[in-house]
Amino acid sequence: MLFHVKLQQGSGKALAAILPLLAILIPLSSTAQDQEWTTYGGDLASTRYSPLQIVDAESFNELELAWEFDTRNFGPSPEFRFQSTPLMVNRTIYSTVGSRRDVVALDAQTGELLWMHRIDEGERGSGAPRRLSGRGLSFFDDGTDAGRILYVTPGYQMIALDAGSGEPIQNFGINGIVDLKQEMDQILDPVSGEVGLHAAPIVANGIIVIGAAHLGGGSPSSREKPKGHVRGYDARTGNRLWIFHTIPLAGEYGNDTWLNNSWSYTGYTGVWAQMSVDPELNMLYLPVEMPTGDYYGGHRHGDGLFGNSLVALDLQTGQRKWHFQTIHHDVWDWDLPCAPILLDLNIDGRQVAAVAQPTKQGFTFVFDRRSGEPLFDILETPVGASNVPGERLSPTQPIPVKPPPFDRQGVTEDGLIDFTPELRAKALEIMASYRTGPIYTPPSLAENDDGTFGTLSMPSSTGGANWPGGAADPETGIMYIYSKTEPTRLALGSNPRRSDMDYIMQPSRRAPAVRVEGLPINKPPYGRITALDLNKGEILWQVAHGQTPDNVRNHPLLQGLDIPRTGQLGRVGTLVTKSLIIAGDGGAYTNEEGNRIAMLRAYNKMTGEEVGAIEMPAEQTGSPMTYAIDGVQYITVSVSGGDVPGRLMVYSYEAD
Repeated sequence: MLFHVKLQQGSGKALAAILPLLAILIPLSSTAQDQEWTTYGGDLASTRYSPLQIVDAESFNELELAWEFDTRNFGPSPEFRFQSTPLMVNRTIYSTVGSRRDVVALDAQTGELLWMHRIDEGERGSGAPRRLSGRGLSFFDDGTDAGRILYVTPGYQMIALDAGSGEPIQNFGINGIVDLKQEMDQILDPVSGEVGLHAAPIVANGIIVIGAAHLGGGSPSSREKPKGHVRGYDARTGNRLWIFHTIPLAGEYGNDTWLNNSWSYTGYTGVWAQMSVDPELNMLYLPVEMPTGDYYGGHRHGDGLFGNSLVALDLQTGQRKWHFQTIHHDVWDWDLPCAPILLDLNIDGRQVAAVAQPTKQGFTFVFDRRSGEPLFDILETPVGASNVPGERLSPTQPIPVKPPPFDRQGVTEDGLIDFTPELRAKALEIMASYRTGPIYTPPSLAENDDGTFGTLSMPSSTGGANWPGGAADPETGIMYIYSKTEPTRLALGSNPRRSDMDYIMQPSRRAPAVRVEGLPINKPPYGRITALDLNKGEILWQVAHGQTPDNVRNHPLLQGLDIPRTGQLGRVGTLVTKSLIIAGDGGAYTNEEGNRIAMLRAYNKMTGEEVGAIEMPAEQTGSPMTYAIDGVQYITVSVSGGDVPGRLMVYSYEAD
């Protein structure tokens, strides 16, 4: 059942109609700095860059709250991970909100609600694998006054709305809706089929591209799961134009990398992250995830293309142009989590159209985006074998020579907590209970013959980097990315009552927790921002990002010690402007007044020096964006956590 409320009749169309006249009547100086944010990543290249400089190092701390939008009344239940990055088009903010993923249009200067749209999907939505607000939506300029808003519901339906009124586009799909569980080259139950999407669609050159996400794969109920094929749709009609089989069918390129007919039943290998497009080259770039299951591949021997691959497709046809697999036969859940970033680089005096793909394990793979040629050497490096029965790992993994990793890799004694000798001694004792080693040390059994309780691995399965990905300055070729430093246990066991797989993630109850007196077992920083010069393949700077957490600042065993700011764990997106890197804390802390707050921080983008910070009511959970209207710059960020179920914060500054 569809629900629609129109709160300001014709406002979007009326405004669009008079914009040309306003451009003549309003002096040029008042409109010169107007700047929109029309795609999730700021542009189709996913740079998250804005040339705005009204807010700079001197004015950042003078930002004031222009307006805020509380999403708690968008149901059916309170939203506790509000991850949306809104768009700003024609002086209107568009965002997904709430646990049912409603869509709202707001006046970009005042926050006034102009219209809202919701669809009640019943059991199809409430039982979906990817629920809540989602991460955003898309705008398509269809030649009308208002354009179209496109988004994917929790129940995996694509909806097209008139951006001015919020009304469904009747000639798109069926009454404005395309059922994405259809035409997927497999049979999916329309209600219970385990496929969905958190990411925003991407639209370019008249084509919408849709990926797929699934349930978590650490302990899948079966080795047989839906496949995450990628599809292109006509942005005007909603008709499917092409499909790319991320698990190749019989006779297709890459099918021979799935041994023992495992391609026929293995699932996932979707694109749950954001994608990027070069509209001039007419090329689409897909960050493809891993197959089922996350930590055991004994049922899918072989490298398994196109799992864990950056794949370049022809946007019009969906035909593969090139690919590169960043992990062969992944059993660490280090799938590609974020949008590839497109930018032009200067490599040894040669101008190159490049694509940079950050990964969960902390690597950045950099290629010529036309040909797929690596711009820095990538070495196939020998790695350890697995002792888990039935597992057959790749003997080598591709490791880039440059850039260096942007976060810590592997678990070593040097990386353990050392605030006090006593804490370090306990950390060493815990470490001895697990198998450890460098990057790509394989998962092991939850109870091994040598007395260990699995493998201690770092980064964790959520990174390193995760879905927010990075931002890049197209003028300098510098990429900025948040990452977190956190180990995880990889412990496998057999449980026929839960899964028909031989092994799933199942830690032993006898295994010690990977914490020391409630503190992280590893040294800080726990969260950091890294600036990578992609022209040279070098780290420009790194800083701890986020205030020291309460459990560290107030820990009784650390009182009297001088502990530098540790940064915080989180999933934090960065925004780059003419002079700043802007990002919110990934976790909240208690200030001197006893209030739970988080900070929105600004750094000098060339040095990493923090130049400003303003308070927010909760931690950043959606990536920030910025826009300008009539010489006023606005910065928006979605926050949630604690008693804040989901709020869009919009700060502004007007130059004198």
